Amino acid sequence: MIPYTVNIKLAARTLTGTLNLQNKSAVDWGWQGLIAQGCHSSILIIDPKTAQTIQVLERHKANVVKVKWSRENYYHNQSSPYCLRLASGDASGKIIVWDVVSGTAHCEIQEHSKPIQDLDWLWNQDASRDLLLAVHPPNYIVLWNGDTGTKLWKKSYAENILSFSFDPFDPSHMALLTSEGIVFITDFTPSKPPGSGGKKVYIASPHASPAHTKPPPAAAPAPTGAKKALNKVKVLITNEKPTAEAVTLNDCLQLSYLPSKRNHMLLLYPREILILDLELSQTVGVVAIERSGVPFIQVTPCAQRDALYCLHENGCITLRVCRSTAAAEEATDPEQSVQELVYDLRSQCDAIRVTKTVRPYRMVICPVNENKAALMVSDGRVMLWELKAHTGRTSANPSSCLSPLYSPVAFCGAPLGPSQKRIQDLSLNSMIGQTLIGGEVPPPSSNQQEVQLKFLLSGLLSGLPLPPFAIRMCPPLTTKNINHYQPLLAAGTSNGSILVYNLTSGLLHKELSVHSCEVRGIEWVSLTSFLSFATSAPNNMGLVRNELQHVDLPTGRCFAFRGERGNDEPPIEMIKVSHLKQYLVVVFKEKPLELWDVRTGSLLREMAKSFPTVTALEWSPSHNLKSLKKKQMAAREAMARQTVSDAEQSNVESSVISVKEYHFIQNFSFFFCILQQTFLFSFAPTLPVLQGSMGSITCIAWKGDTLVLGDVDGNLNFWDLKARLSRGIPTHRGWVKKIRFAPGKGNQKLLVMYTDGAEVWDTKEVQMVSSMRIGRNVNYRILDIDWCTSDKVVLASDDGCVRVLEMAMKSASYRMDEQDLTDPVWCPYLLLPRAALTLKAFLLLQPWSGTFTMDITQVRIIGSVCLSVCDWLPSDTKSVLQDPELTLLQRCLLVSRLFGDESDLHFWTVASHYLQSFAQARQLSVSSADGGDGAQPPLQHHLDICYDVLCESSYFQKFQLDRVHLQEVKRSSYEHTKKCADQLLLLGQTDRAVQLLLETSADNSSYYCDSLKACLVTTITSSGPSQSTIKLVATNMIANGKLAEGVQLLCLIDKAADACRYLQTYGEWNRAAWLAKVRLNPAEASDVLKRWAEQLCSPQFNQKSKAILLLLSLGCFYKVGEMLHSMRQFDRAALFIEACLKYGVMEAAFVDYARLLRSLGLREGAALWASRAGSAGVQLMEELFQGEGGGTEVPLEYKEFDLGEEGTE
Repeated sequence: MIPYTVNIKLAARTLTGTLNLQNKSAVDWGWQGLIAQGCHSSILIIDPKTAQTIQVLERHKANVVKVKWSRENYYHNQSSPYCLRLASGDASGKIIVWDVVSGTAHCEIQEHSKPIQDLDWLWNQDASRDLLLAVHPPNYIVLWNGDTGTKLWKKSYAENILSFSFDPFDPSHMALLTSEGIVFITDFTPSKPPGSGGKKVYIASPHASPAHTKPPPAAAPAPTGAKKALNKVKVLITNEKPTAEAVTLNDCLQLSYLPSKRNHMLLLYPREILILDLELSQTVGVVAIERSGVPFIQVTPCAQRDALYCLHENGCITLRVCRSTAAAEEATDPEQSVQELVYDLRSQCDAIRVTKTVRPYRMVICPVNENKAALMVSDGRVMLWELKAHTGRTSANPSSCLSPLYSPVAFCGAPLGPSQKRIQDLSLNSMIGQTLIGGEVPPPSSNQQEVQLKFLLSGLLSGLPLPPFAIRMCPPLTTKNINHYQPLLAAGTSNGSILVYNLTSGLLHKELSVHSCEVRGIEWVSLTSFLSFATSAPNNMGLVRNELQHVDLPTGRCFAFRGERGNDEPPIEMIKVSHLKQYLVVVFKEKPLELWDVRTGSLLREMAKSFPTVTALEWSPSHNLKSLKKKQMAAREAMARQTVSDAEQSNVESSVISVKEYHFIQNFSFFFCILQQTFLFSFAPTLPVLQGSMGSITCIAWKGDTLVLGDVDGNLNFWDLKARLSRGIPTHRGWVKKIRFAPGKGNQKLLVMYTDGAEVWDTKEVQMVSSMRIGRNVNYRILDIDWCTSDKVVLASDDGCVRVLEMAMKSASYRMDEQDLTDPVWCPYLLLPRAALTLKAFLLLQPWSGTFTMDITQVRIIGSVCLSVCDWLPSDTKSVLQDPELTLLQRCLLVSRLFGDESDLHFWTVASHYLQSFAQARQLSVSSADGGDGAQPPLQHHLDICYDVLCESSYFQKFQLDRVHLQEVKRSSYEHTKKCADQLLLLGQTDRAVQLLLETSADNSSYYCDSLKACLVTTITSSGPSQSTIKLVATNMIANGKLAEGVQLLCLIDKAADACRYLQTYGEWNRAAWLAKVRLNPAEASDVLKRWAEQLCSPQFNQKSKAILLLLSLGCFYKVGEMLHSMRQFDRAALFIEACLKYGVMEAAFVDYARLLRSLGLREGAALWASRAGSAGVQLMEELFQGEGGGTEVPLEYKEFDLGEEGTE
């Protein structure tokens, strides 16, 4: 059983159920580590680690259609803290930006009244972290300031916009998926709307492409499977609008850039995923489903590896990893060696049972680690899957031709020490090694091990089933039951099961399958047991099967309370348990009521057929516990005087307890029915008859001396029985369905339910306290009501939710720090800003302590707040953080993952890689010099290609050659061939470029130019006159707007450095960086990239974070330290400089400074700085002290500054 603590003050909350179809795409997994999901007009915040709902946001009036967490791609400090911000858009066009921790709306945005089509935060957050782009139907994109709700600009397009995708490599590039094709925008800036209408390209449907309709040659074997699918998409993107009959545009389900490699995009169709190379506008890969396979719904591309998570219509999630292109080169079969991007199926999870009402909606992937997936099902379930790597040599399918996957033996970007602890399956890139490309030498087997990938179900959240519901709160908290009280809510459902929720945590306490048909009502008979009744559908005579069950919660035991009774009788209308839980009245539709003893389960009385029909009924509360105790005491005293036997005494006691009154109404007459020991009823009218002041009475509530009646016309009649006064109030709201008094002595609040809403009344003052009406302040219809505590109500509604609300009945979210969660949640974003930063600093570095500790109590002020948060870390994470072998760089990377800090993660990934590589190069270097800023060291592993131009030049060149070879294989028109030839010329592959140029057919208008260009390429010499002529021509071409052609000519005569300068002059910074990486030597490339870094720091670009990453890749560590300090990123700067000193990559500066001091005659100062330079300063120390005492021994006082081999860590 779930442990519990008594919490008298319950937080307002919402228990959610099935999703609306409009909620289908309203789900997002943020860098903050939490999942946001739309459910009707509410938004659930789910913690995937503990599988519990920690917040429900309610302010939307319409169904939520989009939710997006803000990005964390900025440096965090006290002025830019860790905070939970979420943007949500609904079907009425309203966008709300939330402060999730407090549950309040930061700002509300409204442009049009149609559903928001798409929504996303800008990922480049150097200039501002508040910018939100939204698609407002039919064809507007609007940029909003998400902090103030201000509209920055608005732009309309010719076609209806369905969705958009930002280029993850260039913030000025984005693509719009429209009703007719794709619009590529290349001039997106936050400061002004895009100037042009973008480049429009049209999608020729895979099934309608010319290559598909053309019959294959007779001699060729018929292609099958994926190869057949690839043939269908030879021509996919065209600049001309296709004919109406040849295109079915609605097939395209999704458009998304690949974050794993630049200029690639995927298009999702029900039976194919197409991978496009945008430079060529051509399909270079396809994932096709066989005819018997299950169609796709959604695909999410990964950034850390070239892999795809795919969701299928049966709820199955599959992981497909791009096959190594190096393997294709080794293939002996020429058919097999035809290169294409192939994504092999590596793992899949179990499917779900799909029905009319149960369908998979969406899948989201953890953006930090990319090894966890969450599946949203239409019935409200959230299935949490984790990807696990199992090491071993045996393949799951020996007959499979798949090459094995390898896992790198490394942890957090550094080789794993022999006795170092690690976290298993930390992230996707620690589970799967890098995909090899053509020409690349595989790493030694000692650095990796073979793995199999499997999905494991790690959590499941289930919502309420489909409405209608019958709800009933357990008996209220009293001083007698305070030690063992649990606030349990029983909810009967349409399928016959009863869900019992603990409202302290909001979690399901028990689910009991009690009935075979819809539950109509529940009455508690103790804190741990209740009675429930259900009625089947009526037969042709109007008779039903009644089920009345007694349920004991601790044991789950159910038994039929009425025994064999219940078949073929009129339906039960209601059941009422007496206030002392001793007697039960069962009221039928067209049959006299029955009176039962709850404790013995025996039928006390069945009324005669002449008994009047009951329309409403209530037990009298006048015999409270105090009066009963007085009567018991009096009885005991009388019996002591009469000295009766024990049997007689128990008989007398039962007769005292059983005296009970209940009240019912028929034909506007009031009667008290008095139950006596002989079980006979006598009737005595005690109140005057109402003469037409009320319609047919539908319900009664009775507490103390107050009796309240409700009728079919919406009239409420308040009776003061003591003063014998009545007061009628017409509410004009129609049929009063139910009325209930609030629990608690002297609490005279009354909850009234109507067809169109509910009201709370104060019966003392006879005035309304609060009101809720459908269409006015809520968009759902109320199905059932009850009091949760003395000041909170619980409502069941037709949107499948059960809400606990304050007495004001305003749907309000709660503060997350008011929550009483069953499992603690590790999320630094829930802490106060200062506490989160303190915790981060504490986890990063503890120089005051000899050993790393998790005891944060020594930190003043914030210590007590963070102490419990440290305890909530997983045990394996805590043990790794306390491992003395964990290096500073590994610690920085691990903490950035724990905090979901996107900016930190990118910085430390690049810094860790290049600090290690330059330190390694320095150790391997024969000379003591540092080798310069631009030196590219030999590496055993390289930076992932998702970092693009930050990768090593050698690997970047191989990747680009591999890519252009793939483009060459896939070309299907003259335009494609021309682009391939241009790329080959820039890459220096002149022989292959000449072959492509000579392929131009004689009837092509460019035949003469291409032939001349081929001649020029083959006859180029390095003689002075020809070089100067070509350079002059190239310069003239560039001056006259032929930039690309001029750059090609300069590359032909090995003037790529000049070409880069021209490209940068004309603003083609990305193209210049690409060319520098593939053609220039390290020193020249370094100059080009440094100029780009300077440009990125300018106010026009304002991308300093990218500039820092560029400088890291060049080894400009001093400049990086200066920039971090100037940007006031003090903690990052200090940790980075500390890491530089440990890896010895800043020792060159110390050596140079020591030499300068020696030249100035300051020998002692030179010795000091030379001693700090570690191994690099040894030679200088020997020179400084040579001849002193006839030896080269370094004086002892300088040895204490020697960093020794610490830098080789």
